[in-house]
Amino acid sequence: MGLSLGIVGLPNVGKSTLFNALTRKQVPAENYPFCTIDPSVGIVGVPDPTLERLAQMSASRETIPAVVEFVDIAGLVRGAAQGEGLGNQFLAHIREVDAIVHVVRIFEDTNITHVEGEIDPARDIATIHYELILADVETVRKRLAALEKDRKRQDKIAEQKYAAYKKLEQTLLSGKRAAQAILSPEELALTQEAHLLTMKPVLFALNASLTGINLHEHRQDPRWKALMSTLEEEGAQWVVVYAGLEAELADLNPLDRASLRKEFGVLDDGLGDLIRAAHTTLDRITFYTTGEKESRAWSVPRGATAPEAGAAIHTDFHDRFIRAEVINAQKLLQAGSYAAARERGLVRTEGKEYVVQNGDVMLFRIASSQGG
Repeated sequence: MGLSLGIVGLPNVGKSTLFNALTRKQVPAENYPFCTIDPSVGIVGVPDPTLERLAQMSASRETIPAVVEFVDIAGLVRGAAQGEGLGNQFLAHIREVDAIVHVVRIFEDTNITHVEGEIDPARDIATIHYELILADVETVRKRLAALEKDRKRQDKIAEQKYAAYKKLEQTLLSGKRAAQAILSPEELALTQEAHLLTMKPVLFALNASLTGINLHEHRQDPRWKALMSTLEEEGAQWVVVYAGLEAELADLNPLDRASLRKEFGVLDDGLGDLIRAAHTTLDRITFYTTGEKESRAWSVPRGATAPEAGAAIHTDFHDRFIRAEVINAQKLLQAGSYAAARERGLVRTEGKEYVVQNGDVMLFRIASSQGG
């Protein structure tokens, strides 16, 4: 199953520009049958120097990165929860994604109007959060109303659900996101069915510009301080991106892109940082397989066991799992080859209970099929 991040933001913050920059870096879809083929969906490879080095070590004919799926979601305006603008369409689309990339404009440019008339990133975040919270309040209240009948029949599960949804309602009405509610693991499981918008992880993309004034370059500006305070309160990751520049550079090779960024005084690959942060926001880790045919990065949930990781490759690797040979990618690269790593005793054997670690290189051993 593919995991996706919805790109959201107010109009004219650079949301579509960022999406275009990302999708011009997208990878061919044939290796990822789970991904939706749609103009508003981009399948983007996660930049991974370790994978490149493994491919070089193994002289692999093909290098296949882990991917993140980005979805361009209709712009949000104040009143979306009541159906203003493309509100209903926005809310329907955002329910389908696993996490959110919230694009926030941090540049002033008189040629690009702001929907609120002036730049204030903290206010913009509050606007979108308010709309998402309103939508979640409506969802929670519908759930509470539906549970009333079951409670009258003294249904124990209904009572537990009702109590959990009441906690969520109180949290939302206090202006906080559902993710900030204090729920037990059991309560989280019982309310997962609601797919609350403010329960989704959020990554903030702070969009800067080569022209005009960027707030992150004026850190004493009260608006920047207010933004940092908001992000700290959220406990969310954030990345500064130059969406306009990245859209222009997307078709160039990596060396030319780096050279032009340096020329413009942009030191970081914001787009690469954003893609990596998106993968982390989804709470995924990466393990590798490498050989002459291909070197490939596989994305699995944090905490996955060896058989569960094997299922990412093929269901047989889960169902017929015997053991896995495991070595950390950096140790393998230092050794120079599998053979050298084995000679040094660096490759270990792990069983079904092994929890895969970020950066593992794995070789799966499975039972032969019946009659095979």
